[in-house]
Amino acid sequence: MSAVDVILPCLDEALSLPTLLAAMPPGYRPIVADNGSTDGSAEVARAHGAAVVHVPRRGFGAAAHAGLLAATAETVCFLDADGSCDPRQLPLVADPVRAGVAQLVLGRRRPTARGAWPVHARIGNRVLAHRLRRRAGVRLHDLGPMRAAGRIALLALDLQDRRFGYPLEMVTAAADAGWRIAEVDVDYSPRTAGSRSKVTGTAAGTIRAVRDMSRVLAR
Repeated sequence: MSAVDVILPCLDEALSLPTLLAAMPPGYRPIVADNGSTDGSAEVARAHGAAVVHVPRRGFGAAAHAGLLAATAETVCFLDADGSCDPRQLPLVADPVRAGVAQLVLGRRRPTARGAWPVHARIGNRVLAHRLRRRAGVRLHDLGPMRAAGRIALLALDLQDRRFGYPLEMVTAAADAGWRIAEVDVDYSPRTAGSRSKVTGTAAGTIRAVRDMSRVLAR
């Protein structure tokens, strides 16, 4: 089958990238969308075989979308760069898209250890997933960071959010367009030691993400 591009929005993840990139399955090409890292993440990514896109505009959505624009494969995946998800499980989300069974597949996180998913982050995710089900009629339990879709179709959705609302806007826009959306279980582990999540690592980060996503739901 043809290659899959894997977009990794990245801000100061030099500690996570070596192991993460080494675990990419054959045929899965990493694109690190570097969002202004100061720890050498871009250099580490290149040294481990990844393509690097420099994204001066700050914001998770800005990095994710820049990676999407740089991709060329028919199917693209998104994956956090903090080591919390196992790249070897990317086929779980990509294969249904490549087979035409679904148009957007999200990985439902299943924690593998205590502390992998802080309580405040779980609560925020649960609230948003509930609101999403009511808003879009999509039966999802998690707005997971591992996901896959067709590149051209995803570009056609014309996503506009450039902050933490980008992942949610992807789902709402896909639902509004009548896409077949599916969910599969994936492992969720504690992020690489020394790596701190910009979203779920603190209650403040979770609040910012919920706020950005709530704006998307209110549109």
